[in-house]
Amino acid sequence: MTAASGRMRVLLVMGILRERTDSEHILNAQQIARILENEYGCSCDRKTVYGDIEALTEYGLDIRKTRGAAFGYYLGEREFDQAELKLLVDAVQSSKFISQARSEELIRKLEKLTSRDKARELNRSVYIHNRPKAENEEIFLVVDQLHQAISRNRQISFHYAQWTMKKTMELRYRGRSVIVSPWALTWEDENYYLVAYSSSADAIRHYRVDKIRDIEVLEEKREGADRFERFDLPSFMKKTFGMFGGEERKVTLLCENNLAGVMLDRFGRQIMMIPSDETHFRVHLEVALSRQFFGWLAGLGPGVKIAAPEDVADAFREYLQEILQSYKEETNDSDS
Repeated sequence: MTAASGRMRVLLVMGILRERTDSEHILNAQQIARILENEYGCSCDRKTVYGDIEALTEYGLDIRKTRGAAFGYYLGEREFDQAELKLLVDAVQSSKFISQARSEELIRKLEKLTSRDKARELNRSVYIHNRPKAENEEIFLVVDQLHQAISRNRQISFHYAQWTMKKTMELRYRGRSVIVSPWALTWEDENYYLVAYSSSADAIRHYRVDKIRDIEVLEEKREGADRFERFDLPSFMKKTFGMFGGEERKVTLLCENNLAGVMLDRFGRQIMMIPSDETHFRVHLEVALSRQFFGWLAGLGPGVKIAAPEDVADAFREYLQEILQSYKEETNDSDS
């Protein structure tokens, strides 16, 4: 065997250990030699395999030896353990902004980071979900272009789309291009968002990444650095609901004690929860008033009330009355 083919054999042994061994699947030197000969046409003996394993160990691979009846070798520590890979697979599969085809492609790549037998466990995890997935196959290109624009300090132009009743995408703003300065990407409500400065509006805006079309990185340098430096993104994320903006107001909520976890999950552990009586506490928050905020409150039921200010409480009552009125009108229509 030549030196070149010998180097190739070492790589093949490494591939065999990566793909076919783990703590539950052991291969001895004779079995490895048989695989090399039968599948790769590389003839060698056990001593040669021992030498290859020693070289790979010196290289840094965590090749572990077992003794007794199940004497052999397996690859121990990997870049990711099985629990980490399962988390990554579930994150990819549940991400709405990644299409089903892209999800399957990414998961196949993740499966290569473990043995074949362990990869089957990951494959089974893929099909326990039935969640909506994006259909925009350009999403990876869009994300790459956004990162390029941010790193190169450049503006971008794109078309922005929205869904129609016919379940098709149509361009917003009468098909005109949006030109903004991209500053950050963020994740909210299972969607990926671009946070950018719009010079035409002199304001920070956000856009759903999966609705961006025909993106182009421009030569003009980004604007709005001073605005973005004053823009508190984490605070903005806590104030808004479903990324719907609105007038920012300080509100006081009166909550039942069993909603403490809900408030901490939504607004963070730095909020002050002040006992009001034995069964209630008050929390002072700054939120962006919107129908989405009111909808979130309504979903918590009678366990939470807007204690102050009164005009925000009145706006919430009007929101609820409007919903009730729509049902009354439907009832009257059906009676007639």
